Amino acid sequence: MRQDRFLEISNLVKAYPNPFGHAIRVVDGFDLLVRQGELISIIGHSGCGKSTVLTMIAGLNEITDGGIVVDGREITGPGPDRAVVFQAPCLLPWMTALENVLLGVRSVYPHASRTEQRQIVEHALALVGLTESADKYPREMSGGMQQRVGIARAIALKPKVLLLDEPFGRLDSLTRMELQNVILDILDTQKITTLLITHDVDEAVFMSDRVVMMTNGPGARVGEILDIDFPRPRDRERVMADANFYAYRERLLRSLDECEHAKKQPPPTATTATSRPTAVPA
Repeated sequence: MRQDRFLEISNLVKAYPNPFGHAIRVVDGFDLLVRQGELISIIGHSGCGKSTVLTMIAGLNEITDGGIVVDGREITGPGPDRAVVFQAPCLLPWMTALENVLLGVRSVYPHASRTEQRQIVEHALALVGLTESADKYPREMSGGMQQRVGIARAIALKPKVLLLDEPFGRLDSLTRMELQNVILDILDTQKITTLLITHDVDEAVFMSDRVVMMTNGPGARVGEILDIDFPRPRDRERVMADANFYAYRERLLRSLDECEHAKKQPPPTATTATSRPTAVPA
């Protein structure tokens, strides 16, 4: 049962006070169960609260209400069981690629020998294709290479949950596709439960087992869930040639258009308010 509920997000709420002292619920009642090893994409319009949900799961943003459970343990703050890759890799410029990754490894595995720590780092760098660039500094690397270091830094911690916050958003199309393949290759072997925040519908369909569509904020929550039925490992040419890819893509775009249309409508009155939307499997 735990494998089917490896990550449990229950009635998650995040509220911020407005200038008048009232609490505005940016996220209100976000519910999601994630299976072990599953890759979930979360999409929605800008400002709907996608990154807010991710940072609460990471323990970097205090939860107003609700709960998050990872592998049977409720989280109360950040921890090495959850690793985050942000859009900007935020590498320390005076450290090499190896040293940037080693920094986290030494913190999480303080009792391992120096040799063991270095082996963990070298393995992580090899997984992202940076074995030959281990001694390069950030200024000597392209944006894509720097993001590979960020990915290596995350997976070197052997997290139970990998959180990706638009990790390819600043990259060109070719580099973006290369890193999508890098992530998928790693997940196929490491079986890390993963949440991906993205604005790219094609990326969500290609990479995901399920796509979660969030409603508009404030008061955002899960609006609809779409199952993506492509076998793993994913073959890009085969997926792109499959008619189902375009059917999934159209479904997501239609959902986003409906959210955009709803955002432009006047707020409901007490007599016209509808009931709370629920997650609908495809």
